[in-house]
Amino acid sequence: MSATSTVVPPPRWQLVLAFLCIYIVWGSTYLAMKFAVDTIPPFLMGAVRFLIAGSMLVAWSGWRGRATASLRAWRNAAVVGALLLFWGNGSIAWATQRVPSGVLSLLVATVPLWLVLLEGARGRRPTVPQLLGVAVGLVGVSLLVLPADGSLASAPIDPLGAGVVMLSALAWTTGSLFSRSAEQAPYAPMASGMQMLCGGAMLAVLGVVTGEPARLALDAVTLRSALSVAYLVVFGSLVGFSTYMWLLQKASPTAVGTYAYVNPAVAVLLGVLFAGERLPPRGALAMAVIVGGVALVSLAPKLGRRR
Repeated sequence: MSATSTVVPPPRWQLVLAFLCIYIVWGSTYLAMKFAVDTIPPFLMGAVRFLIAGSMLVAWSGWRGRATASLRAWRNAAVVGALLLFWGNGSIAWATQRVPSGVLSLLVATVPLWLVLLEGARGRRPTVPQLLGVAVGLVGVSLLVLPADGSLASAPIDPLGAGVVMLSALAWTTGSLFSRSAEQAPYAPMASGMQMLCGGAMLAVLGVVTGEPARLALDAVTLRSALSVAYLVVFGSLVGFSTYMWLLQKASPTAVGTYAYVNPAVAVLLGVLFAGERLPPRGALAMAVIVGGVALVSLAPKLGRRR
């Protein structure tokens, strides 16, 4: 009998709270990152965020007497930390300097579309509704990013920033799939802490290599930026990321990926209310098309069972 077959499913209320957390809390982190990088370089900001949160989780695990992990688990934590936090989250933090936070959330919402493509590459043939959902989602991204006259100079969204965010969605999807089958520390907070320490260390190195320490003036860091980093440590990492990693072990990737429906609405609303952001021309239409494509991908299995 496999180890997974003996795991008792969590109570429904735990799953409901966990999904509400990644739906709402994560939608707010885009604006928090935008405020944080106002006066703190993005890679060092991410390094501080994840090193603090990771250290707290590992310390908590040690206090509980459960800070045990094999060398393989540390290696896998480094892979997950590199894909989800170093590449995935670090590039989003960088892109907040070039792309409105609400638009960022729409581009990141393509994670379920990448999931279909990656699972197809692994031999799991996508269904027709899934392929249609991917096509619809890509049309939405095109409406959001591409200029109407074909000139990059008139693009409504910075093309480089948009491209980086799309690659971050690919990295996030890859890391999420890898984490489901990879050996990890048996205690979930320890596993998340290890991933944050690894990802934070990589971001720190990248920040130093790109000269961010010379651009960081501590006396110029605003209270809003400092509070935003604190919010990201507590709610984005300790609460949000740990909940996401827990859900990946308790629910299907498709179900977990439904956060992509809600995050854009939360991020766009907060961006409008607190940062004066506005969606670009065709933005509302693009939002509806992208979310529609993601919904079609996520509902494809149910549609198939009704035939």
